[in-house]
Amino acid sequence: FDLANDTELCPTERNALSDFYGSTKGSEWTNDTNWLDEYESYCDWNGVTCDEGKNHVIKLELDNNGLSGRLSESIGNFTSIEKLDLSDNDI
Repeated sequence: FDLANDTELCPTERNALSDFYGSTKGSEWTNDTNWLDEYESYCDWNGVTCDEGKNHVIKLELDNNGLSGRLSESIGNFTSIEKLDLSDNDI
């Protein structure tokens, strides 16, 4: 069965990051360390910083990382974001 809709096991922000990765051609990024790794917390994905409780993304810093494509609408699911740096990419 699919756990993608179980917010306890697969938080909304993890799903949003997965959508973001897909829409910005993540497999072509310069550094996509740990992205989509099912055994790593999304808080440990390259460029992602979470709050102290590791519940919410507060920073997404992927400047000059080879992103291209478009931003997915799910980026709006980052309700606690304080810094978003996607500069020097083709999006």
